[in-house]
Order: sequence, then structure tokens, then C-alpha cells
Amino acid sequence: MSYKYETHMHTSEGSACGRSTGAEMARSYKEQGYTGIFVTDHFFNGNCAVDRSLPWAEKVELFCKGYEHAKAEGDKIGLQVFFGFEYGVNAADFLVYNLDKAWLLAHPDIDKQDAREAFRMMHEDGGFIVQGHPFRERPYIDHIRLFPRDVDGVEVFNGGQRHDEGMNDRGKLYAQMYGLPETAGSDSHSVTDNFRCSIETEERIEKPTDYLEMMKAGKIQVVE
Repeated sequence: MSYKYETHMHTSEGSACGRSTGAEMARSYKEQGYTGIFVTDHFFNGNCAVDRSLPWAEKVELFCKGYEHAKAEGDKIGLQVFFGFEYGVNAADFLVYNLDKAWLLAHPDIDKQDAREAFRMMHEDGGFIVQGHPFRERPYIDHIRLFPRDVDGVEVFNGGQRHDEGMNDRGKLYAQMYGLPETAGSDSHSVTDNFRCSIETEERIEKPTDYLEMMKAGKIQVVE
């Protein structure tokens, strides 16, 4: 028996580019046979839906709504829902796991911190980091930024760029060059997105660190 997980997705509550609510996304993933999802909305240094001028605590509360709504729905329908966020560094994106709302509340302006110092702080408190779509090319990206010594894994397949020739392949080569664990995610923003992909595991992920250990052990199968 295998278990199907989404590691990279967005909601309309947390991401300005999101088009479906956390609850709607949870129901859609359940209908498609997923065991669980990681909600990874764009943080304040990315395409976030939250007004940046608000006080820190209020921003964090609003930012977490997509996850919280997905979690509440997931608990009702039998879908595991885990918290994450997508931390932006000049248009390079890093998926952060195993931290929570309390951690964000305790670290005001972490979005304005030097990237490597922010990653150090995240690791120090048990977080782990996957670079999402590292070789994505878009008009808003001035150049590619890589942090091979600061991440715990690489998204070698991103569903949103499955038709962008070479970008996923280059991500895989990058991971292999540095001996970094490989993973995948759909980068889905709506229940109508048709580029869903997943990871499959032989054991259930009960907590985010289970995902990290499976990734490091090569126990993840990418389903495109």
C-alpha cells in the first residue's frame, strides 16, 4: 500500500495568486485520493495575500488562515494537513516545514532577515527547507539563486512547469551534483489546476520530520 502526498500548494487566504480556499483545496485533494497535503502559502517576502502594513501578529494570524481552514476541513473528511510556508529570496522560493504559527509569531520580521541567517534560525528550531523549482525562468526572475549548503532537499519536479523544457531536468541535475535529497510538488493554486503531481510513500507521514527522513533515505516516489 502506498500513501499519496502533496508537498507544495497554495490557498487564496494566504497567497495572492491562490484561487481556491484552504477548505476547497482540502476537499479536492481528498476526492483525488490523497492521504495528506502540506499547505505552503507565499510568505510576506513573496506573493502573499496579506497586507504587509499590518502589525506582525495580525499578519501572521491572517497568513495562517488558509492552512487552518484546510486543517479543519481535513479533520472532518480524513485528510492529513500539515503547515508550511514558501519563503521568498529575491524571487527564489524555499519551502519551509516543521515550524508553526507560534514560531512565526516569535520571529517578527523574519521575512526581512538575511536569507542565510533566516535559514540558520529555522534549522536551529527544527525546521527544514526544500528549494522549490530552482531553475524556474520567468520575466520577474532576474537571475537564478541557489543555496545548496543551506537546504535539506530540492524540488526536482514541479507540476506547474512540466511543460517548461529542461527546468525540472536541471533541478534534478542540481540535486545530484550536490547530493541533495529529491522531492516533488504540484505548486497547485486552484481546484481547477490540471498539473497536479505528488509524492508517494510506503509509510504514512505522521509528522513533517517523517517526510524529511523519507526524503533523505530516498523513500519517496515522484508521481508526475
